[in-house]
Amino acid sequence: MGDPVSMSRHHVQSAEAPFLELLARGASADAYEQPVLLARAEGRPAERVAALEHARLLALRVRAELEGLRRREAELSALFETAHDLAGPRDLDAVLRAIVQRARSLLGTDVAYLSLNDPARGDTYMRVTEGSVAARFQQLRLGMGEGLGGLVAQTARPYVTDDYFKDARFQHTRTIDAGVRDEGLVAILGVPLMLGHHVIGVLFAADRRARVFEREQIALLGSFAALAAAAIDTANLLTETRSALAGLERANEIVRDRSAVIERASDVHDRLAELVLRGGGVHDVAAAVSQVLGGAVEFAEAAAAPARALRASRAEGHAVRHEDDWIAAVTAGGELLGALVLRGHPDLDPVDQRTLERAAMVTSLLLLARRSAAEAEQRVRGELMDDLLDARDRDPRLLRERAARLHADLDATHTVLAARLDGPPADAGRQADARRRLWSAASHLAATRHGLAAARDGGTVLLLPLEPGDTATGLARRTARHLATAVHEAVTVGASAPVKDLTAHPDAVAGGYAEARRCLDALRLLGRCGDGAAAEDFGFLGVLLAGDRDIPGFVDRTIGQVVAYDARRGTDLLRTLDAYFACGMSPARTKDELHVHVNTVAQRLERVGRLLGDDWSSPARALEIQLALRLHRLSAPAPY
Repeated sequence: MGDPVSMSRHHVQSAEAPFLELLARGASADAYEQPVLLARAEGRPAERVAALEHARLLALRVRAELEGLRRREAELSALFETAHDLAGPRDLDAVLRAIVQRARSLLGTDVAYLSLNDPARGDTYMRVTEGSVAARFQQLRLGMGEGLGGLVAQTARPYVTDDYFKDARFQHTRTIDAGVRDEGLVAILGVPLMLGHHVIGVLFAADRRARVFEREQIALLGSFAALAAAAIDTANLLTETRSALAGLERANEIVRDRSAVIERASDVHDRLAELVLRGGGVHDVAAAVSQVLGGAVEFAEAAAAPARALRASRAEGHAVRHEDDWIAAVTAGGELLGALVLRGHPDLDPVDQRTLERAAMVTSLLLLARRSAAEAEQRVRGELMDDLLDARDRDPRLLRERAARLHADLDATHTVLAARLDGPPADAGRQADARRRLWSAASHLAATRHGLAAARDGGTVLLLPLEPGDTATGLARRTARHLATAVHEAVTVGASAPVKDLTAHPDAVAGGYAEARRCLDALRLLGRCGDGAAAEDFGFLGVLLAGDRDIPGFVDRTIGQVVAYDARRGTDLLRTLDAYFACGMSPARTKDELHVHVNTVAQRLERVGRLLGDDWSSPARALEIQLALRLHRLSAPAPY
């Protein structure tokens, strides 16, 4: 008979093999059922079937995460490729076709199309279609306010419907409905193409079946619409430039001047595209534009930029002058992300102004990309933290591997911290927003410190490694200050005692979190909101103040080493301590009480000092030790 533990481990390891092969070849989700069904059909042992089922669930989760990452990578790659198309020589029709094709591919729709407004006729007409099979649909013209597209063009707002013909919000006309019916479309999403506050067209994605478009998909299509509008605007600008040059007498001189300007603009576009492709940051974009425009360009948070100029730039879609500076709003999907500020450059020609505006658009793409990556990492860190807190039967090896991918070392010494907002009362909406900001700040701190974080019990829980020479108390106070600065509200942080060997002791994180919460409750009861402290700071006060009193934990932390020493060696250190305190801490009276020599008492007390520390007889420590002795005596099965 083999060792049951070894046999169980063998079942788990052998169960992983077929699913790893399925992951490697990119099999469909249905294929993951086959190994379990086959094992049941063959009458394999229950342990084998259970191991296969567990491995199947883990493999499907990994498959889902991989598919999500591939999807986000494809979305960002398509946006970057489109931005790169704008940086080089442009064929407007080719760029618009590429945008429509990529939008259809990434959103997974049957059809994608783009219409442009006709100011002379007061309607909007089909310009580019992808996936369309009906000629009448491809030649549609929509009056302002007619159908979904006409409503988008009229209101400059995105509209979406999961069943167009059943949706009474739109003005249905015979011509439009006939074209849509010929194409067989059911679910339609349309977003406006904006130049400043003017709508120049509409970008659509549609399915021939009922479908609900998610917020992320609407934002993605909006990003493509912004790029399409930029391509059209750039083409119009070049057309206007050529017309102006053709009508001037000093054509050659103007051509040379304009060529130099355009070359400079093309140079900055190439630089920006290169920065995006090699993973540059927002400040790299600002530095590149500074070199081209010959002035200092900075990225500013929305709160730090001039409010009136920022609102004007956001509304008009152009860079605006503010005193001697120029402000270009950085936006994405209607969200204001900040601004690019050109300092001390009051005179700016139109092409350089466009260059600053294009740089702001590229900056928004970079910020969205960084946010998407950060949110994905936050979710992964939070899921691992939840597993450490709740799923104590997880495979330690898998936990360690998952942590390593996040640059976290579960074999290092850590501290569990519980953080909670302690600002003035607010309405439910503001509280929820503040909690989201707290979780975001905690996740960022955990990522920079190679730790983990998750939202829990109306606050956050963090698992941070202890640096050499650091203490749980010091880490709790620094964390409280850091999070308070990030969320602009008071944050109280309680920390557990250091925890070790997290994968070998699955209860360590959950126990540490319970201890950190008790410390947090004690801080609030003592009126120390906005502060940080560790369990060791309170001693027996933590036992008295905490909601769930951890008596065994307090006894173990206070005299546990003496109890263990007596158990191993058969000594009477506990009895000696009890007599020593009962005799007023007098060695002479203690030796009479115990009927031993005074040297024996001294030797035992010296051993106690080595186990508990040199300050064990100080008033504060002595009080805690006496309380722990009393609690231990009350909970012990027999007197010592």
